[in-house]
Amino acid sequence: MVSAVFHSPLEAAPAARGGDKTRAREAGAPLATAHNDMTNPTTASPAVQAATTPAARAPWDLSFIWLSLLPPLLGLGLLALVWELVFMGTGGSIPSPKDTFLQAVQIFSDPFYSKGPNDQGVGWNVLSSLKRVAMGFGLAAVVGIPVGFLIGRFSFLSRMFNPLISLLRPVSPLAWLPIGLLVFKGANPAAIWTIFICSIWPMIINTAVGVQRVPQDYMNVARVLNLSEWKIVTKILFPAVLPYMLTGVRLAVGTAWLVIVAAEMLTGGVGIGFWVWDEWNNLNVKNIIIAIFVIGIVGLLLEFALIKLATAFTFEEVKN
Repeated sequence: MVSAVFHSPLEAAPAARGGDKTRAREAGAPLATAHNDMTNPTTASPAVQAATTPAARAPWDLSFIWLSLLPPLLGLGLLALVWELVFMGTGGSIPSPKDTFLQAVQIFSDPFYSKGPNDQGVGWNVLSSLKRVAMGFGLAAVVGIPVGFLIGRFSFLSRMFNPLISLLRPVSPLAWLPIGLLVFKGANPAAIWTIFICSIWPMIINTAVGVQRVPQDYMNVARVLNLSEWKIVTKILFPAVLPYMLTGVRLAVGTAWLVIVAAEMLTGGVGIGFWVWDEWNNLNVKNIIIAIFVIGIVGLLLEFALIKLATAFTFEEVKN
């Protein structure tokens, strides 16, 4: 048997009104707070106070010093320590770091003096070497990059040129210098020829490898769209091969800077390589050590500039 309890409407009304008031008080609390905030502008809400409170100053981040600045300084300090030990062990035949530094200050106080064709400042010698490197390297880029595209694009040309590249690439740079002297009858064009023949191989090889590694799907799309060979090269191959090509350029400019020093030692004239050889003939070891540092710094700057160029065009981080 089911029983039901019925309440009178008169009894339920006060209870309902009491519940409505309780709910109204609960819901009205935020509204009242907002109303008080609007009527009393001098008192800000907690959210506004948190937003307007100045953030606490972050502590100094020392990771940059520990990870980026300290290791190179320790490396240079180790080099100076070993150098000083060699100076002490050789009885002064190798100049000390202090004496070399004082000599460097004197040299770089006037790096562009000129007292004749065989007596010029270190600045003129570096500029002359960079000029030869630019000419030989530029000719290698003009020839090597298109040849690399052709070798990578056509398998027949790849099979034809691969034996020649494998045969000529390991040849020492100085072995090409007599050929240049015989053909061009001059020291300056012979040095440029040596740079050209030694810089061209990294460009050819890296460009060809980049073309061969282009996904076949790209070429299938080009075949479906019936694109011309020029469109394939400019719209598909060139953007895909650009990272490989810039890697070849980086390797080539490093090779060119190495070759020019050795070539200028043998050919003479104005240049950083000739300056090293001339200082050796004068038994000025301090200037030879300074020239070594100059060669290293210039090579480092060339490498850094090409890394920035590669990063700008490849949209990815280029590692050393």
